[in-house]
Amino acid sequence: MIKAQEILESKYDVSADVWSVTSYTELYRDGHASERWNMLHPADSARLPYVTQCLKDAPGVLIAASDYVKAMPDAIDRWLPRPLTVLGTDGFGGARPAPRFVIFFEVDYRYVIVATLAALARDGKIDASIVDQAIKAHNIKSEKSNPAVS
Repeated sequence: MIKAQEILESKYDVSADVWSVTSYTELYRDGHASERWNMLHPADSARLPYVTQCLKDAPGVLIAASDYVKAMPDAIDRWLPRPLTVLGTDGFGGARPAPRFVIFFEVDYRYVIVATLAALARDGKIDASIVDQAIKAHNIKSEKSNPAVS
């Protein structure tokens, strides 16, 4: 992810912050705990989930790359200020997957770059041609079968 951050900055003039999520499960539980507390204390100030507090003022797009199932980052999407683009292995991962595995499941730095640029293009922040250029520059085969369903 650090490599993606460096390339986004140097080649595409896109600044990026990299966050490490140690437990999507805990963020999910915290989000629901905040909602429950708010429901049961309607006259009190609402509690914000931790992930909301962290990212509420974060500019730009949100990308999650995980060696775990995409459903884990997707589970916290409701508490984020914008939709989350998720890259993941759909459960075939491990703590330290082999490089070929990360490439096969499209969670290596190249896909983080393209996912970031594609999200920026969807938001109208950059032209879609930049995404096409990045796909070519990073040797991504856009007609490759989707690894999550193959």
